[in-house]
Amino acid sequence: MKRTADDAPRAFDRAFADLLRRRAPDTHPRVLRAAEQAAFAIAEGHAGFALADSDDDASTLRDALRASPWVATPDADAAADPAMPLVLEGDLLYLRRYREYERRLALGLRRIAAADMPDDSVDALDPVFAQLFPPATRDPQQARAAALALRHPLLLVTGGPGTGKTTTIARLLILAVAQARAAGRPARIALAAPTGRAAERMAQSLRSAVAALREAGVDPALCDALPLEAGTLHRLLGTIPERPRFRHGADLPLAFDLVVVDEASMVDLPLMCKLVEAVPEGARLILLGDRDQLPSVEAGDVLSAIADAATPVDDIGGDALATLATRIPAAAGFGGIRVELRRAWRQSDALELAPLATAVRDGDADTALDLLRGNALQGVHFHEDIDDPLSPALRDSLLAPWRMLGAVDATSSDDIDAALALAQHARVLTALRNGPQGAGPLGARIEEALAGAQRAPYFHGRLIAITENSYRHGLFNGDLGLCLRSEDGTAVWFRTAAGLRPFHPGALPAHAGAFAMTVHKAQGSEFDTVWLQLPKQPARTLSRELIYTAMTRARTTLHVCASEAALRAALAVRAQRVSGLAARLRRVSDDFVAIR
Repeated sequence: MKRTADDAPRAFDRAFADLLRRRAPDTHPRVLRAAEQAAFAIAEGHAGFALADSDDDASTLRDALRASPWVATPDADAAADPAMPLVLEGDLLYLRRYREYERRLALGLRRIAAADMPDDSVDALDPVFAQLFPPATRDPQQARAAALALRHPLLLVTGGPGTGKTTTIARLLILAVAQARAAGRPARIALAAPTGRAAERMAQSLRSAVAALREAGVDPALCDALPLEAGTLHRLLGTIPERPRFRHGADLPLAFDLVVVDEASMVDLPLMCKLVEAVPEGARLILLGDRDQLPSVEAGDVLSAIADAATPVDDIGGDALATLATRIPAAAGFGGIRVELRRAWRQSDALELAPLATAVRDGDADTALDLLRGNALQGVHFHEDIDDPLSPALRDSLLAPWRMLGAVDATSSDDIDAALALAQHARVLTALRNGPQGAGPLGARIEEALAGAQRAPYFHGRLIAITENSYRHGLFNGDLGLCLRSEDGTAVWFRTAAGLRPFHPGALPAHAGAFAMTVHKAQGSEFDTVWLQLPKQPARTLSRELIYTAMTRARTTLHVCASEAALRAALAVRAQRVSGLAARLRRVSDDFVAIR
């Protein structure tokens, strides 16, 4: 798509191009404009800049770039010359660093996928498999995913909320433990997610699933061997203060045989590259996620690209459950396997979201509006043309759960624990940070409605969210805190790996109010009640993926405040990212095209 006035390069991008011009005054103006656009593409979340999106003729621009001393044109798997800041492959122009992330990621994924799995006898796993997936009640796709994971080192399990990803992974891990024990080795398993909140949700869900398996009679020794804690990817890889690299990488691989990553759609290109390079030889990598959600905030739509290149389970002939020892031939030169979980789902007995989520995912505005206006979906409420969730008609309903926080006894750990659970009950989600319908102003107005215009900065009952990882504090991006006052002063309470902990407000890492937040910030979280407020005016952030992600954060109740025009505008747009990763994995040609 062509650039618009709103897509103008930033001052940084212009400065980058100007630096090239000053160092080589004879650099062609076309190359300088393309350099600006390549830098700006990263800010827009793309891995590179597609020449077809330029105002210049693509063929003419390609020739100018190939002739430029600033542009490398290496072979697909070869490293680019570090003296050249730009790399051209086919019709994609990259900043060298991001081309190298993409190239290294593709090589790392192919390395993992091609690994020889241990030649373990799996006959002993048949009884365990039958217990975990009883033939009469098994979901075929869940069972296939578990079976394939025993023989395939790279597996993607994708699907929307409620399709059983956590159930599948819990049972898959039981099988992995049983497989390791049958081979006489320990099961070394790591569980991780992009954010602290997503890691906490992953751990909570797995603990619940494992508890259910215990009750169903699964061997307690197998259940006991599972890791029931998850951490952030940064913690897994080992952050080094003030440095962009991690402790673990190709030179010091992780000490695990199986790495499971939840909410993989949130993982950006650089982080996924570093994770994959840290996976040791012969280890397995399992990526879980919903490819219909928003892609990562930073560059890349990595999960979708890997999923596009992987062999889909539906293309596998025969019954993958007939033998646990079957290894499926790789498709298109890439041995990754993808299982899409599609079982009809709903968030809970109180929320009937599936038809609406499907319409939104498919961009079917007519069906979505009919469903919203028909009031036929349990738990879904449409407040058409309301552009303020604090309007008189909605105000009391919106504020009710948060008003209860004002009565919390700050001296009772039980009350504090219950209040933190209540704090997850509701959230306002927005498409924008600023403006009348933005998360910042809406959050401030909610705080004023709860505590008055002259409120203290950390008033009793205020919710805040951490916005950066702090290993020193044990607090991570997305962690939710509750401000409480007592005779000893004001403290902000969090649930941490060490249990409930109070912090002085002045000692906290970067944070912000949390009554309202952007949809991007809400990824990896769930709330009982979601209020989705769309802007009155068209906004470039609107897309069907944003609406889908927001709606699927709700567990029991969804309120949508929007106009028909805003919804139609959002569902007409896909959050597409330019990337060469899928083509690079498939090795479809020596020239890479922009895959959106």
